Order: sequence, then C-alpha cells, then structure tokens
Amino acid sequence: MTGLIPNINPLILFFASILTSNILLTNFLGMCSFISISKDLKSSNGLGVAVTLVMTVTTALNWLIEKYIIQPLDLGYLRYIVYIIVIAAVVQVLEMIIDRVSPTLYMVLGIFLPLITVNCAILGVALFMQLRNYSFIQSVFFGLGSGIGWWLAIVLLAAIRKKTDNAPVPAPLKGVGITLITIGIMAMAFIGFAGMINVQ
Repeated sequence: MTGLIPNINPLILFFASILTSNILLTNFLGMCSFISISKDLKSSNGLGVAVTLVMTVTTALNWLIEKYIIQPLDLGYLRYIVYIIVIAAVVQVLEMIIDRVSPTLYMVLGIFLPLITVNCAILGVALFMQLRNYSFIQSVFFGLGSGIGWWLAIVLLAAIRKKTDNAPVPAPLKGVGITLITIGIMAMAFIGFAGMINVQ
C-alpha cells in the first residue's frame, strides 16, 4: 500500500461498490455459494447478512494488519496467508454465534457457512483495498458496500428464481441455464448505473 491514498469520498465508494462496482456482478467473485444458496429466499438472506458482516469486519482488520504489521515488518510475502487466516477466524466466530442464535439458519446454510472462509469475494475485497491503497475509512465503507452489494444480488436472484420455478421456461434452460441467463441480465442492469458512480 505505497503511494497516495485515492481521493474518493467514502460514501461514493460505498454506493459504487453496491451498484456499479458490485463485487459479484462486475467481478464475478463469490459465484459458487451465490448460485447454490439462491434457491431459497430465507437462506439467501441469512448468507447475505453473514457475508456482509464477515466482509466488513475482515476488511477493517486486514487494513490494520497491513498498515501496522505487514508493511512495517516488510512481510508482504505473507499477505495472502494472513488475510485468509483473519477471514477464517472471523467466520469461525460468526459460525458459533449463528449456531447459538439461530440453529435453524445454521442447519439451512449447512456447509456454505464455513465455506464463507474460501469465498473469493471476501479475499477479493481485501486485496482490492490493498491494491487501491484505500484509507481505513475508505476500506470500511468499501467492505460494507461490497457486502451489501453481494447480499442484494443473492436476495434478488433468489426472488427471481422463485418466480422462474413456476414460469414456462423451455426444458433445456430449466435449472442452471435460466439461472445463468438471469445472472447475466442482472449484471447488465447493475452496470447500467455506471454513468452515475464508478470507482474503477
């Protein structure tokens, strides 16, 4: 994270990361759980909240570790490993909290809850934060906005899939086919906001 901090208002960064620079629909990061869990609206909502929490907390923690440990000690070669360890630790804590607070949601999310650890969208946000040399406030807003953008996308896809289940879809397109077409249309719709706000 050398060089000047980009002169981007954190609020602009926040809204851009939800819409025009949506981590999922413009960078296609975190697609595995996005497609698998979006069959059910309740599960999608639960996973969206979990991903948003993890993304926000890990982005803030990784910024602090980057600034006060990795850079001063010249440990750039350990950056990926450290980021992944932080993500894994936060997910583990979140998993225990969800198990205590909502056992039903814990059972519904199943294997995808611990798999948040390897959700490439979360690592991608941390790496973008570092590569773009964001300040701490910018990083927090970017992490929160990216999480909300991911959450919004999965909830929208779940709602659309519920409608397409009862729609007269041609047999060869049922299931994954219509889902991928829907994701493509959603991505075009989100990118349609590009004239308003953009950080790339």
